Amino acid sequence: MRKLKMAMVGGGIGAFIGKVHREAVRMDGGVDVVAGMFNRDAAQNAEVGARIGVASDRLYASWQELIAGEAARPVGERADFIAICTPNHLHYEIAKAALEAGFHVMCEKPMTLTVEEAEEIAALVKQTGRVFGLMHTYTGYPMVKLARDLVKRGDLGKICKVTVEYCQGSFRKMDFSVPLDKRNKWKMDPKCSGKSCCMGDIGIHAANLVEFVTGLEIKQVLADLSSFVAPDGLDDDGNVLLRLDDGAKGVLTASKVATGEENGLRLRIYGDKKGLVWMQENPNELLVRAQREPAQTWKRANPYVAEVSEASMRASRPPAGHPEGYIEGFANHYLNFCDAIRAVDAGETPTPVMLDFPNERDGVRGLRFIDAVVASSRAGGVWTEV
Repeated sequence: MRKLKMAMVGGGIGAFIGKVHREAVRMDGGVDVVAGMFNRDAAQNAEVGARIGVASDRLYASWQELIAGEAARPVGERADFIAICTPNHLHYEIAKAALEAGFHVMCEKPMTLTVEEAEEIAALVKQTGRVFGLMHTYTGYPMVKLARDLVKRGDLGKICKVTVEYCQGSFRKMDFSVPLDKRNKWKMDPKCSGKSCCMGDIGIHAANLVEFVTGLEIKQVLADLSSFVAPDGLDDDGNVLLRLDDGAKGVLTASKVATGEENGLRLRIYGDKKGLVWMQENPNELLVRAQREPAQTWKRANPYVAEVSEASMRASRPPAGHPEGYIEGFANHYLNFCDAIRAVDAGETPTPVMLDFPNERDGVRGLRFIDAVVASSRAGGVWTEV
């Protein structure tokens, strides 16, 4: 296996998500972090580099210098891909420049601020032939992959109803002098976050999860967004009715003001044969229920899972009964993303298993969802095309 080299933009001192990316990408031993522009502050940039072993000559003062500097290095020495772990407003220009310079890209969600930017990135990925990954964490969980494969093979029958909620209480404190809360401040700034805070940050995860597991697209939304913490600011709460392909209906709720909640992502899918339930805070179990049968609890990494879902078993590391979760979800996307890079760089076609990670198509879908939800709410709650 060829070891890959990663360069990172963002993820400096006090940043949460960049650190998770660095931990996740090293989990399977196939990637080294060799370069970065972690922080605009030179001292803090150097501190992060020293902590993780990046050479001083590969610490850059700007993302522009990073792309130019790495592109100038000989093949085999330069970074293979660039991970973008910055606030939303920088995703588009960094991803565009990286793709044009010949790099593969892993980007935090949302992919861009606008649908037009997202479609441009998607077209550029096709044009350049580079591998593009989008970090929608939760579809990397083994039992989410199992849920998708159970739906795909018809265990649930025709999907009729979907309920998904992603509720946090993080905005109930909002003391920007506290490091844990500082990282939320930019999310309320439309110049950095885009036209939505709550839906753009966590509602988009819920929508992506619905489409991933059901295999159905959200076609129309009817939304009611609220701003409880900052009445004149971006949304911090929202309720959305969904119309999906094939006549399925759904409800999506997302909130950052759900007092007492930590990371309450819960998915329920109901078909005409069976239903299933998955909860992120208990991620290693999938509950499957039928109307006149005992409920089944499927547990991660067991032999009966292997009979149904190769993807779920590939995404499982510790033996059954050993907790596994959030960072591993990131790592599972990186595992497939990096295998796809190796295949493409070798002139081969990546296998479906390798391509089992969110990509530029998911990025476009996410921006269309945000646009439609915001437009529906602003219009007073009307059905709006996605």
